[in-house]
Amino acid sequence: MIKQVGVMAEKKYRPNVAAVILSPSYPFKCNIFIAKRNDMENIWQFPQGGIDDGESAKTALFRELKEEIGTNNIEIIGEYPDWLSYDFPGHVCAKMYPFDGQTQKYFLVRLRSLQNINTNTKHPEFVDHKFVPVDKIFDYIKHFKRPIYGKVIQYFKKEGFI
Repeated sequence: MIKQVGVMAEKKYRPNVAAVILSPSYPFKCNIFIAKRNDMENIWQFPQGGIDDGESAKTALFRELKEEIGTNNIEIIGEYPDWLSYDFPGHVCAKMYPFDGQTQKYFLVRLRSLQNINTNTKHPEFVDHKFVPVDKIFDYIKHFKRPIYGKVIQYFKKEGFI
């Protein structure tokens, strides 16, 4: 009988979309929307959310924006070419069980109007939001998603979008 030692179960990642939202003044001014979570102290992030079974990433993007910021009145400017995965830190793992992390598709979008933003939605996830210059994003993003955010921002810069 052969015994396998050290075999780990394959990690399970939740399919997800995320939006890097440019203000309506883009391309003249390059300010990006960030929102402060209501369930973690001083955590700012881009809007994001799970992809439902049978739903495309773009359909999930529009649905999640409507659910999280009260509007999906956007124009898609670009899309990160790959899916990016990350593991949840310990304090998030229990909340997101049975998932070990998320695999995300990132979109760069321009908001068509500021007037419809409302983070006080049916199931609010955010307590505050703001638009910040792209070079100030990492003054706010200090959590475990920072490396992926850096990769996404660099890609959109390299492509000439921001």
